[in-house]
Amino acid sequence: MPTSAPTLAAMTSTEDRVDWQGVHHLALVTDDMDATVRFYHGVLGARLVTTLGTPSFRHYFFELAPGNTVAFFEYTGQPLDSFAKPAGIPYPPAAQFDHLSLALPDEEALLALRDRLKRHDCEVTDVVDHGTLHSIYFNDPNGIALEASCWLSDPTDGAVDYDDRRFFADPDPVPAIAELRRGGELDWTPRTRLVDGITRDLAEVRSTH
Repeated sequence: MPTSAPTLAAMTSTEDRVDWQGVHHLALVTDDMDATVRFYHGVLGARLVTTLGTPSFRHYFFELAPGNTVAFFEYTGQPLDSFAKPAGIPYPPAAQFDHLSLALPDEEALLALRDRLKRHDCEVTDVVDHGTLHSIYFNDPNGIALEASCWLSDPTDGAVDYDDRRFFADPDPVPAIAELRRGGELDWTPRTRLVDGITRDLAEVRSTH
């Protein structure tokens, strides 16, 4: 629990709502930009829309939806520890990233993407039923775990009901959920600090008072 009252407690009130417009871009890393272009633009049909380049890196952007992109860095002369993993399987070097899920409008589009991946000789799972959404899983040439999903019941369509067990199904939720159910607002929010280099001590980054 915090030792002092936070200055921003009601981050979910209507007045404070941020007008999000989707994900601008998710920045990932590759050691083979050419293969990445061929997969995302050629296999997934996520067209290459922007390329940036400096002596230190390349930075390429692929469109997923209007205004929404996934972007890759390729660093010059920088060796990378590479690995491949399936979605939902813990791996210590990937502690802050598990997988990227790409949105599709419906089941028909999901099945069409599955067929497209197979035509390009890319392995893909059967459709997985998560209750409120259906998904397929595959990997890109960098070993990054990818998912494509469509909502069966869209939780972003309309007001949020924190007592709706279709969407809030955790039987042992964190304390913040109880606060949201009680009054629709959070009692406190964490402070964070900027870092100017790699740090493994999150106490230097995160504070709860």
